[in-house]
Amino acid sequence: MSKSVLELTPVQTVACCSPLTQEPLTLEAAERIAPLVKAIADPVRLRLLSLVASHEGGEACVCDLNDAFDLSQPTISHHLKVLHDVGLLDREKRGVWVYYRLNAAALVDVGSLLGGVTR
Repeated sequence: MSKSVLELTPVQTVACCSPLTQEPLTLEAAERIAPLVKAIADPVRLRLLSLVASHEGGEACVCDLNDAFDLSQPTISHHLKVLHDVGLLDREKRGVWVYYRLNAAALVDVGSLLGGVTR
């Protein structure tokens, strides 16, 4: 009999986990969530998320984002790829351009991980 292993993305792991205040995270859950938190801990990536989310129509391509940074287009594309790879951004190729859109459910899941935290 074969055993199947369920592989979750960082976003799926956050979505299935209880808030931090309810029970301790397992080592496995923490290792899966860390890349998601690490991705948004970078100031450029955090700004990119905000810029994409607040852009007209809720989506943007690299050409829409270049002027907001003193970075090269390949560097911005790299940061967008990191955000996409962890599930925070969705993307769609149209011709030669790739358009990015916020995966709002992923942000809700990150927020729910910290849910219930009070002073």
